[in-house]
Amino acid sequence: MTVTDPTTNPYLSGPFAPVDQEVTELDLAVTGTLPPELDGRYLRIGPNPIGTVDPATYHWFTGDGMVHGIRLRDGKAEWYRNRWVRSTKVSDHLGEPPAPGERHGGFDGANTNVIGHAGRTFAIVEAGARPVELTDELETVCHSDFDGTLPHGYSAHPKRDPATGELHAMSYYWGRPNVIEYTVVGTDGRVRRRLDLAVPGNPMVHDMSLTEGHVVAYDLPVTFNLEAAIGGMSLPYLWDADYGARVGVLPLEAEADAVRWFEVDPCFVFHPLNAFEDGDHVVLDVVRHPKMFATDRRGPNEGPPSLWRWTLDLGSGAVKEEQLDDRTIEFPRVDERVVGRRHRWGWGTSLPETVDGVNFDGSGILRYDLQTGASEEHRFGPGRGVGEAVFVPRHDGAAEDDGWLMALVIDLAADRTDLVVLSAQDLAGEPVAVVHLPVRVPIGFHGNWVPSAAAGGSY
Repeated sequence: MTVTDPTTNPYLSGPFAPVDQEVTELDLAVTGTLPPELDGRYLRIGPNPIGTVDPATYHWFTGDGMVHGIRLRDGKAEWYRNRWVRSTKVSDHLGEPPAPGERHGGFDGANTNVIGHAGRTFAIVEAGARPVELTDELETVCHSDFDGTLPHGYSAHPKRDPATGELHAMSYYWGRPNVIEYTVVGTDGRVRRRLDLAVPGNPMVHDMSLTEGHVVAYDLPVTFNLEAAIGGMSLPYLWDADYGARVGVLPLEAEADAVRWFEVDPCFVFHPLNAFEDGDHVVLDVVRHPKMFATDRRGPNEGPPSLWRWTLDLGSGAVKEEQLDDRTIEFPRVDERVVGRRHRWGWGTSLPETVDGVNFDGSGILRYDLQTGASEEHRFGPGRGVGEAVFVPRHDGAAEDDGWLMALVIDLAADRTDLVVLSAQDLAGEPVAVVHLPVRVPIGFHGNWVPSAAAGGSY
């Protein structure tokens, strides 16, 4: 792999620097004791460009996808694997035939999230590309249209309804302006419902929210810019100060014209923490960025993001916006069993403030008690950076915070990465276990814990 002068682009150096090999390592070393209840795969994905990269035009969000996985069972770390997701470009570079499956809109890379659903594993991304199905060992199977039921691209952030097991998603594609596409994928892995929600422009829609009775779409002022696309920008979505900002609330199973729009102050939200209903109100806890891609066209660096609560009054149409914390965080997560329900606990990656770009050096994990307002933090110290933390309950009936947080932690000096397992109820304490990986995993995006069938996993 060749990278041209990576020092001129922060997303090609340091903890973001790509690795150049696919690795399989068995029987990983473990410090501490892995809980025997952990039976499944910890999966994480992120950009890992292959071939020559121009640092002047490279955008973090467009790097070729590489998925990383650690298989845990019986208190052991059985294997670590990393594999490039086989886009046509990656297959060509590796001298392989293209992976099967129809592409949509000329896009076929997937680098943003990796999920289990309907007994299968999918690498997923937004903006027009379809999901890429993977084997349990992370080899590419095909580019998937969910058995012929997905007409366009998909989303990086579907929300699983814990009551039904279905996936709800909001998708967008520059070639379909003025709509946000809402889909519901059933437990059989097929799209059972699809709607187009009308919007005034061509917005970037990274995520969505779900409650027991509604889905929520985010129509915010980062929009497709034709001039930027013609000029060769790899991600031609820019801040549009004139677009406005609003969220749409649609009752489950209602038709598209039933959506109600609520205006909010201009900002951008990549990731909601969660959403729930409180009587005649829909409450959205979100990580709010003041702007996005206004001046920095290579990654998310337009002021510190922080945790906010938006309360939408379905009766009066009023919106209350309040900041819950002024610390810089991203990658918020809740217990997946309370998605769309009132939550007490939330976790996120705390980031040091910086004037020089996105900084993970010395980052940590924050735990919020949304009932009392208290918080707790685990800091990993200088020279170490942590990504998204995923909560795994001790068992299906365990309390909302009774379980473990799992995250990848990079040691920059050693050029190595560990999978760190923390007690969710004792976040500031020492790790329960540390799985030592054979390589460095670049700072990336999202992932999930996928329990095995033997552990009762249904996805």
